Amino acid sequence: MAEIRLEGVTKIFGSKVRAVDQVDLTIADQEFMVLLGPSGCGKTTLMRVVAGLEYPDGGRVMIGDRDVTDLPPRRRQIAMVFQSYAVFPHLSVFENIAFGLRMGRIAKPEVQRRVGAVAELVQLSPYLERYPAQLSGGQRQRVAVARAIVMEPAVLLMDEPLSNLDALLRLNFRAELKKLVAELRTTTIYVTHDQVEALSLGDRIAVMREGKIVQCGTPMDVYDRPHTEFVGSFIGNPPMNFVRGRLERANGASRIAIGEQRLAVPAAIAAKLENELVVGIRAENIEATPDAATDALQAQVQVVEPLGSHLLLTASVGDQELKIQTRTDFPAQPNAPIWLRPESDKIRWFDPRTGTEVSLT
Repeated sequence: MAEIRLEGVTKIFGSKVRAVDQVDLTIADQEFMVLLGPSGCGKTTLMRVVAGLEYPDGGRVMIGDRDVTDLPPRRRQIAMVFQSYAVFPHLSVFENIAFGLRMGRIAKPEVQRRVGAVAELVQLSPYLERYPAQLSGGQRQRVAVARAIVMEPAVLLMDEPLSNLDALLRLNFRAELKKLVAELRTTTIYVTHDQVEALSLGDRIAVMREGKIVQCGTPMDVYDRPHTEFVGSFIGNPPMNFVRGRLERANGASRIAIGEQRLAVPAAIAAKLENELVVGIRAENIEATPDAATDALQAQVQVVEPLGSHLLLTASVGDQELKIQTRTDFPAQPNAPIWLRPESDKIRWFDPRTGTEVSLT
């Protein structure tokens, strides 16, 4: 059992910098948890607290039924994969993977068995006699992963392990890593600032900002229902569109005025707000048409970006811009008029005073 519980974990550097601020988080046994956020948000510091490389200034860390807050890293049954490959250049692949086992004085036959099994798992069996200089970047990162998992840890910690790989290697290794972790059934914490990695790898994502977890949920929940403007703007490529407008109420109906345009607002939403409102909508949830339509927002195309599988349009509604994803044969030209219909069930409403979502319930 390797459930991880973080209870009120706080880490302060100097006298004022709260790198981690009262974090509560439970990671289930065998769960793949991703800590996602911009540089400096505290995600790596939080992982280092779990690893025992940083001592918290408040709170405690539980792994299974053990309070490991005061235990050194070697007694926590963890393994860690770092951003850099951190492999020994003078040792063969076999010796790199076996290093921790030898330090633990594991018997030679058991070392042979475990290294062989792990090498097969990470597809390194043909390269066991090679040295790191003879391997590609992706293969060297596999060596680092193999060296961690051969120790059969209760918890696997990974700190941006794919960031040094080029785009194609990252894509391929990401799929391999997801399959590998599923086979290992090891509780895993993965740190990244790359939201594509987070969405594709994690069972759940904990989005961090300024030392706090601002939202935690499944990848699609975090993507589709961001609790704050920050989460919506950080996750997604392109980020969620946010359009600000004035709330109008007349004849029992509510609308948001965006420049000269009007968009209906549910009564339950309008009842919770004052005079301003923010509309959040993903680029793929906006239907675009080149033909004038009375039930759509009129906009003007600013930029057309062909991206192979689709077009990405930047269009202006008044003095605000939106990103729209549409088909490759859409007849869009810069400075041409365009009409936009946001999918009503995909619109998210935010309070501009707090930047938080306003729900229908």
